[in-house]
Amino acid sequence: MTILEFVVGAMALVILIYTVIIYNGLIRLKNNVARAFANIEVLLKQRHTELPLLVAVCRGYMVHEQHVLLAITEARSRVHAAQEKHDVRGLGQAETRMRTSLSKLFARCEAYPDLKANENFLALQERISQLEDAIADRREIFNESVRLNNTRIQQVPDVVLARSFGFGELAYLKFETVALLPVKINLKS
Repeated sequence: MTILEFVVGAMALVILIYTVIIYNGLIRLKNNVARAFANIEVLLKQRHTELPLLVAVCRGYMVHEQHVLLAITEARSRVHAAQEKHDVRGLGQAETRMRTSLSKLFARCEAYPDLKANENFLALQERISQLEDAIADRREIFNESVRLNNTRIQQVPDVVLARSFGFGELAYLKFETVALLPVKINLKS
């Protein structure tokens, strides 16, 4: 084996190892984004399960507020549909509607002192508030994972391998401005 063959072989090996390292790093980032989204999905499923309980508790008291309860049910369905499709943009829009509907519900509950004093309602209200906070935290982690992924696949030399292996930019989970406002919950009756 000549020195030239040895140098070419060594360079090919270095390039192969470097390619594997970059590829594995891109896979790691992609999997982190998927894991972060899965964590959001867990919280959304918990909220999805508990919202019908909240609506059921409210329904008896809020006879004249059926439109508010219907809005929550519709928003819940849209969140679920976006979640099933793994549609991050659609999920952001559906979440905006959900948070708006919940804000309206909790605001309307002020007019029903018996409902505000109901232990089941208070427990569900507190639980949903905790889930909203957790969703916001997980959304931040998801968006940070997306940012790291998108930055990495735009940088040289990773961009070359990212394009050749089909890695693309991922979408951030965005809520409209109204959804970024905290859900108003008054636990005092």
